Amino acid sequence: MRSNRLQLNSDKTEFMWCVPPLPVEQLTIDGIPLPSVDAVRDLGVHLDSDMLMATHITQLVNSCFAALRQIRSIRRSLPRSALSTLATSFIMTRVDYCNVVLAGLPQCELQRLQTVVNAAARLTAGAQKYDHVTPLLKDLHWLRVPERITFKLCALAFRCLNNSAPQYLSELLQPVADLGSRQRLRSSSTFQLVVPCMRRSTIGDRAFTVAAPRAWNSLPDSLHRLSSLEQFKKLLKTHLFKISFAQQDSF
Repeated sequence: MRSNRLQLNSDKTEFMWCVPPLPVEQLTIDGIPLPSVDAVRDLGVHLDSDMLMATHITQLVNSCFAALRQIRSIRRSLPRSALSTLATSFIMTRVDYCNVVLAGLPQCELQRLQTVVNAAARLTAGAQKYDHVTPLLKDLHWLRVPERITFKLCALAFRCLNNSAPQYLSELLQPVADLGSRQRLRSSSTFQLVVPCMRRSTIGDRAFTVAAPRAWNSLPDSLHRLSSLEQFKKLLKTHLFKISFAQQDSF
């Protein structure tokens, strides 16, 4: 900051320690004490010190339901197409924003976001609170929250492999074919990515270097071989849509 002639603004600066236990209660920089906090906001995403994203999900659910209440107050004056547009613009875009940070979270946390998607689907379709939501999601062609996260991860992996993503992301992914130790294996002729081993599965498996290759490797080779991003997204959504609702129909 000094080299760029910047001065620390204590009113806008927060300090969070991400590896427990907390060694100090406050950090002093240039004589300015900064008390520790349990969560910080960066680019609209709330990060917890334990990285469980509970604060982010709570804030997201609250903001989405607030928007839903506003849309519900005018739903009788709007056709279904307009309701669908409002739900997509004000609800689904918030659910999808930076949702890759939610990869690997427990199902109970993702279910909180799924209640938002279900409420938006019922509002758009004019259904009652306890109506079965699966037919509504099928009719709207909306993916469930876990599949929406997988969609974003795979789209980012596709961009990394096709040199259309930032370099700092592309460097995190490594094709299996590039490993000299696997050149004689059958996997070297595929488009699989290397999944590194992590010491802590609760946090390490949620890293982009692990979550993205796992999501990518779960896709069929026909999707790996595509060269167009738009075509990839279209077929990827169809693939995830079939998987999601095929599982629901089997129950």
